[in-house]
Amino acid sequence: MEVKKYVHQSRATMTEMVLPNDTNTLHNLMGGKLMHWMDVVAAISAQRHSNSIVVTASVDNISFKNPIPLGNVVTLNAQVTRAFNTSMEVFIEVYAEDIPAGKRLLTHRAFFTFVAVDKAGKPVPVPALSADSPEELELFEGALRRRQLRLVLASRMKPDEATELKSLFSLEPSPKK
Repeated sequence: MEVKKYVHQSRATMTEMVLPNDTNTLHNLMGGKLMHWMDVVAAISAQRHSNSIVVTASVDNISFKNPIPLGNVVTLNAQVTRAFNTSMEVFIEVYAEDIPAGKRLLTHRAFFTFVAVDKAGKPVPVPALSADSPEELELFEGALRRRQLRLVLASRMKPDEATELKSLFSLEPSPKK
């Protein structure tokens, strides 16, 4: 019998306040500090899903279009979007909140990949994931394409083996309309 876990079982939320030691010279949260927080909340989510030690395998693009000012409260939400053999994709959303002004803003989104390992660092199998809501299903269905793209970009998969990405890497001209 295959063990399955649900998305909600992997959810993790972390809340931090941007303090002076967390900021750059413009008094905004330093990017490296945010990436650290994202890695921590994503690792907690992956551990909840796998019941294992996890290590970060990859981080997708993180763009810094919205600075997070000193004094804001940062909330990071993470959940596993899909489980493969020994790896899991985790989706993170970051919100910045200026509590006195009553403003809350989605500032960042990213996908991290984790591998479950034993105490010797050897990869171990992870449970399958069951996605239920429309949002969970959309993230689940897109995860295989994102995984294949990561593997192609890391030269760990040949583009012609990326079954979910064939149309992106096709050398044949697209049909004329």
